[in-house]
Amino acid sequence: MGYTETTIEGRNAVMEAFRSGKTVDKIFILDGCQDGPINSIKREAKKAGCLVKFVNKERLDQLSETGKHQGVIAYIAAYDYAELEELLQDARDKNEKPFLFLLDGIEDPHNLGAIIRTAHQAGAHGVVIPKNRAVGLTATVARTSAGALNYLKVAKVTNLGQTIDKLKEEGMWFVCADMNGTTMYDLDLKGSIGLVIGAEGEGVSRLVKEKCDYLASIPMKGKIDSLNASVAAGVLAYEIVRQNR
Repeated sequence: MGYTETTIEGRNAVMEAFRSGKTVDKIFILDGCQDGPINSIKREAKKAGCLVKFVNKERLDQLSETGKHQGVIAYIAAYDYAELEELLQDARDKNEKPFLFLLDGIEDPHNLGAIIRTAHQAGAHGVVIPKNRAVGLTATVARTSAGALNYLKVAKVTNLGQTIDKLKEEGMWFVCADMNGTTMYDLDLKGSIGLVIGAEGEGVSRLVKEKCDYLASIPMKGKIDSLNASVAAGVLAYEIVRQNR
């Protein structure tokens, strides 16, 4: 699978991408543009839950490769997303207890790529990301994952909280990385588990955090207050791996 993220420019081309069911990750629209075709594209984008950014003409001209953007440029996912059920099936096929990473609002593609790489190496059955306020499977993510995207499934969901509820019915329980949580070494992290990681700075959103069974903190000895999101994911993931050996 190649690492190319497809850019689609122009009103008809972008509309066609939505109609054909392609996964549009984000879309740049000329700010203030309100005509019929653009409004139709906005509606489709909202339905698909893709990230919409309104930018000035200068920015669009910069992003454009063809010079014929007509006020709209879309980025199509470099990789296909999986259904949530496929991640669980993967665990069943391997006769293992499901181990998933759930990412809340990771916007840096390098972080997402690094987390996917870690998840694969730690033996997770997949990564779950939200449709909104988060980066999708772009070319940068694919490159940073160092090939892990070829082997690990990523599911994109509309609502992380509802997804956690659904997975709890499957017997999973959830641990969330949180600076104010219990030290990870004092928690029992065995069994079928979902590791929830939030964006740097904001952390995991309150609604998602409330659905988690445990809040886990990583012991810190330095003078700064947190680790990079992908490093935190790695540290917690390998404590889960250690306990489940």
